[in-house]
Amino acid sequence: MFDKILIANRGEIAVRVIRACRDLGIKTVAVYSSADKDSHHVQIADEALCIGDGPSSESYLRMDRIIAAAEVADVDAIHPGYGFLSEKEHFAEVCERCKIKFIGPKKDAISRMGDKNEARQTAKKAGVPITPGSDGTVPSESEALKIAQRIGYPVMIKAVAGGGGRGMRPAHNDASLVQGYHAARSEAEKAFGSGEVYIEKLIENPHHVEIQVIADSRGRVLTLGERDCSIQRRNQKLIEECPSPLIDEKTRAAMCRAAVKLCQAVKYENAGTLEFLVDDDGNFYFMEMNTRIQVEHPVTEEVWGIDLVRQQILVAAGEPLPDHAEAFLPRGHAIEVRVNAEDPFNEFRPCPGRITSLYLPGGPGIRVDSHIRAGYSIPPYYDSMVAKIIAYGENRGHAISRLARALDEFHIEGIKTTVPIAGLILKDPDFRRGRYSTAFLEKLLSKTRSVIEAAV
Repeated sequence: MFDKILIANRGEIAVRVIRACRDLGIKTVAVYSSADKDSHHVQIADEALCIGDGPSSESYLRMDRIIAAAEVADVDAIHPGYGFLSEKEHFAEVCERCKIKFIGPKKDAISRMGDKNEARQTAKKAGVPITPGSDGTVPSESEALKIAQRIGYPVMIKAVAGGGGRGMRPAHNDASLVQGYHAARSEAEKAFGSGEVYIEKLIENPHHVEIQVIADSRGRVLTLGERDCSIQRRNQKLIEECPSPLIDEKTRAAMCRAAVKLCQAVKYENAGTLEFLVDDDGNFYFMEMNTRIQVEHPVTEEVWGIDLVRQQILVAAGEPLPDHAEAFLPRGHAIEVRVNAEDPFNEFRPCPGRITSLYLPGGPGIRVDSHIRAGYSIPPYYDSMVAKIIAYGENRGHAISRLARALDEFHIEGIKTTVPIAGLILKDPDFRRGRYSTAFLEKLLSKTRSVIEAAV
C-alpha cells in the first residue's frame, strides 16, 4: 500500500480524495495555487505546497511543478482527480518515468480513449454500437459537407480532443454545417491545442446515460450500473441520478456488456465512465469514455455501497477487485445536484466572490461534498462548482423528496448559485415522472424566462 499520495487537484474532489486516503491510513500532500491558499483541501492535508499563481495555466496545469512537488514531498503516487491533468496521457507517462504511481489508467488507454475519433473506431471494432459518422477526422469544409449529406442532417461536429461541451456544434443544413465546422475547429484549437474534428449523426433530444466501470490489473472489469445525466445545459451537467428512470433491465445488461467489451479492448485499469446516447426506444450509441473519476460518482457510491475513490487507490496499489465484487447489488435510488456559483436567471453568469453566510443541509439520506465555508472567497479562475448535494432514498420519489428538502435548507449569501433552478427542476411534473431528455433544461429555462417577463 502507498505511504503518501499527492492530490493534483483542488476544491471538493481534492477534499474527497484526502478523506479516502485518511480512511486507508495514507498520508496526503495538497498542492495549491496562490488563489487557493485558504482552501479547505490545503487545511486538511498532512502537507501542502504552493505550485504557482491563480490561473490554472500557472499552477494546476503545470506538470513540471506538480512533479517537482511530488519529488520534494517524496510521495509514492499522484491522484489527479478530474479535470486539469487527469486525462493527459503525457502526465501519466511522466509519472511513470519518475517512478510515481499515477492513480488512473495506463497512458495507452488514456490516449486511445482520449482521442474521440479513435475511441469511436475502437468501440466499433469491439462491437459496441456507435452513431453513423465520419470514419476519421474531417480535414476540410468540402469533406464535411459530403459526409453530412451522406449520413443526413442533423449532424454534430465534435472536437477530437477535450470535452465539457467545447468544440461541439450541431448542424441542420449546409449553411449551419459550414459555420459550425469552422467554429468548432477554432474553439477546439483555443481550448485543447488541436482543431481536429469529426462528424456524427445527431440524435435529437436523446438521453445521456453513462456506465461506471472499475477494472483491476488482472483484467477483471466490474460494471456498477448506470447514471442518467440528461439534465444539462450546453452539455454541462446539472443533475445526475442512479439508476436512470429510462433504462430497463434488458437495456442495462446490454450497455454493461458493451462497456466491458470496450474496457477489455484497451486493457483498461482503474475507474472510468463510458457515456452513451439513448433514444426513447432504448437504442444506445457509444459517445466517449472518461478515463478518470467523474464529478457525479457519489450517486453510484450511494446506490452500490462502494467507495469508488478508495477502490481507485487499492487498484492502483496492485490490489485485485474483491472476490465478492460480482455479488454487488444496487439498492434504492440516488440523485445529485451540482451547486454552481452562477446566476441561472442571467445566462448562468459566473458569480465568484466572498461567501458571507452558509448553512449546508443534512439529515437522513443527505450527503454534501464541498470545500466551501462562510468567509471563503471563490476564485474567478476555475470551474464554478462549489458543492454537490446528494440524496439517497428507498426509491426515486423518496430520493427526490429528500433532495427537495435539502435544497430548501441550503442557505448561502454573498454569491448567487444554481440552487433555485434545481428546485424548479425537481418540482416539474415531467421530471417527477422521469420524462426528460437533454433538451429538458433549455425548455424549462425558456418557460421560466417567459413567466418572469410576463410578471415584469
